[in-house]
Amino acid sequence: MATKGPRLLFADDKGVVYDHPRLLAAARSGDDQFRPEERPAPLPEGGALCMLPGRRPVGVDPATGETVTLPEVTVEGRTFAPHAVGATLPPGWTRALLPAGVRAPTRAPVLPQWAYTAAGLGPRGPVVWALHTDKRTHWDPRGRSGADLRRRVERRLAKSHNPIYQQLSRCALEWSCFTAQNTFLQRDEGAIPSSSACNASCLGCLSDQPAGRPPASHQRILRPPTAEEMAEVAAEHLAKASGRVMISFGQGCEGEPLLRWKEIAKAIRLARGQTSAGSINVNTNGSSPRALAALCDAGLDACRISLNSASEDLYTAYYKPHGYVLGEVIASMRVAKDKGAYLALNLLTFPGVTDRQGEVERLCRLVAEVGVDQVQTRPLAIDPDLYMDLARGRGAPGRAVGIRGLIEALQAARPGLVVGNFARARGERGTAKAAS
Repeated sequence: MATKGPRLLFADDKGVVYDHPRLLAAARSGDDQFRPEERPAPLPEGGALCMLPGRRPVGVDPATGETVTLPEVTVEGRTFAPHAVGATLPPGWTRALLPAGVRAPTRAPVLPQWAYTAAGLGPRGPVVWALHTDKRTHWDPRGRSGADLRRRVERRLAKSHNPIYQQLSRCALEWSCFTAQNTFLQRDEGAIPSSSACNASCLGCLSDQPAGRPPASHQRILRPPTAEEMAEVAAEHLAKASGRVMISFGQGCEGEPLLRWKEIAKAIRLARGQTSAGSINVNTNGSSPRALAALCDAGLDACRISLNSASEDLYTAYYKPHGYVLGEVIASMRVAKDKGAYLALNLLTFPGVTDRQGEVERLCRLVAEVGVDQVQTRPLAIDPDLYMDLARGRGAPGRAVGIRGLIEALQAARPGLVVGNFARARGERGTAKAAS
């Protein structure tokens, strides 16, 4: 018999959320749906409940402990087909479990690109199955919107006609990108979009989706900026920003910066000719060791390389790389370490896949052998069914040990490894030690 726990949430066609009077919340890991044993956390500030259209809610019968699909409900005399409910999380949190649900035979569209998280209703309000993996407060969403930010954006656009600022104004105001907002607020990590083209076709790409799918959540810069335009933004931020100061070439919503390594290398040299302050980072798929080496020689001191798996077949199925393979990505990691750069992995996590025992072992071996300094746990923003259709039968097998178990295994494999969600600037970087 199931013990008491958070109640099942469901929504009507208008997105109004209800809690079930009897059924308990279920959760999902990979293809498995069950009553979660781990304790949930209160829905954090900046998070929100969300409807999963066309997914029928799955709950747990407290009398039997069995999962139950809810095809129809009656609320105040109105009978309707309910939709499953999950949650989205603010920065600093990592999803531990997916929302439970079953695709309806009809009217089950591909879901927009969000990192859907299991949710329920606890005694004091909504709860989520997630981990608070980075408790630093400089990414707090409070105070980032409103009149002050808009005024700063308008002042910058009036002062400079640099197309990078034009792009970042949309990122900051329309898409609420914190890194873009930082560029106008002159604080912490600033963004420099640098490429409109990419050499991968990621299934979950935030800026390019095929016809028939939900529209991309961001739009890429239309014209790749010149070295001088990038240097202007970089030098301004590095010299005048406060806090954990750094600039990053390449964002998750654009193309691949290594395709423009010559222009970026020139921009780094131009910026460093004006200021020695702060840190210079690139966010990349790591597709070209030669290009990354050239950026390090130009003054790059940190890089973050994106990865969903250390298994060739699962990596290739998701990234769909053009002209490179996983081996070259790993070679780029080694180049970064050989050149003295701080190496972070942007690990795209997905409960029931990334935390399979075999996948965990391969990731741990990679992190230890390469000498990774930081793993940023990034919940993969994608329709869970879409990713499972890709991941099923690919990658290393084994039971899911949980996202918490994955993190603990990575830290055991490389003592001192930083696990979090945000980039580290120069003054806050430690050096992880290899396991003995």
